[in-house]
Amino acid sequence: MSSGIDDFFAVIPAGGVGSRLWPLSRADAPKFLHDLTGSGVSLLRSTWDRLLPLTGEDRIAVITGASHGDAVAKNLPDIRCENVFHEQDPRESAVAICLVAAVLMRRNPDVVIGSFAADHVITRQRAFEFAVRQAVAVAREGYICTIGIQPTEPSVGFGYIRTGAELVIDDAPTAAVVERFVEKPDLETARRYFADRSFLWNAGMFISRADVLLDELARHEPELHAQIDEIAAAWDGPERDAVVDRVWPHLKKIAIDYAVAEPAAENGRLAVVPGQFDWDDVGDFASLWNLVSNGRRQEMTILAEEDHVLDADSNGFVVSQTDRVIAVVGLDDVIVVDTDDALLVTNSEHAQLVKNVVSSLHQQGRDGVL
Repeated sequence: MSSGIDDFFAVIPAGGVGSRLWPLSRADAPKFLHDLTGSGVSLLRSTWDRLLPLTGEDRIAVITGASHGDAVAKNLPDIRCENVFHEQDPRESAVAICLVAAVLMRRNPDVVIGSFAADHVITRQRAFEFAVRQAVAVAREGYICTIGIQPTEPSVGFGYIRTGAELVIDDAPTAAVVERFVEKPDLETARRYFADRSFLWNAGMFISRADVLLDELARHEPELHAQIDEIAAAWDGPERDAVVDRVWPHLKKIAIDYAVAEPAAENGRLAVVPGQFDWDDVGDFASLWNLVSNGRRQEMTILAEEDHVLDADSNGFVVSQTDRVIAVVGLDDVIVVDTDDALLVTNSEHAQLVKNVVSSLHQQGRDGVL
């Protein structure tokens, strides 16, 4: 097996519940532990396999909730124990990524880290590797680098990155400065961005020297940086649990986009490499339907035992984990998700609103189905 890029270490944040994929995705079985594409392996395992040629087995870390530790170990039997980081409770991506960066920097002061979500679907492996190798070259020059995705539609479900001037860096021919980040737009704005090739989707991939990333955190979130540094200093020693118990409850919940990336862009320290590969964050059932049907949504797409699903004059998407017979008659654009203890019926237009059901169930105290 190739040892990959010598100074590069991949970090896989494996957190979140994936509330828009309820009732398939649950707190004890979030979407990164599911095989949502029919590949035969979980999204987490697919992410590991995608990164392996760039790192080798010894340079991939996963940060996840303590309750998912056993499932992560089962999915990734070759990961080194010291490279599995357990969060006491979720504190958003800035804590997850920067804590791993701080620990890895103590183990190797010159390390370049890259953060890649555990629950995304990426195809065209060579194009992915080409983009990451460019991003590592950019990171070595002192930039924080993100990988932006060329939009395939005017999506309102993603944030956008506006690219600026090209960078002249060896081994990074497509790199550019990030001019600014843009929050999820309305449809009219998204259409303008789609027509303007300088806008890319923000896929949440960040590659940076660990020291540069942590310097940016210290500049913009000094208290959080000091707390993370204190935990990292104790992480590989006997005082870890005591320090984590004392400091963790006080950590600020903030996404790395807000804590580091957006301020870095304002200061000209953020770069982007366009990713010429297919990418999907599988954010809801409409996205999953599009993915598994290869965009052909005129008929019924079924993720179940096909003889359990009957349809007549209908098109839609059925996901079933039960033996129940499901009959869909005279409906267009319907989404049905059937599990042992919950049934979801919606359509692609309202698929993003599934998260509201999860919020309502939580407010009602019905956490047993979450």
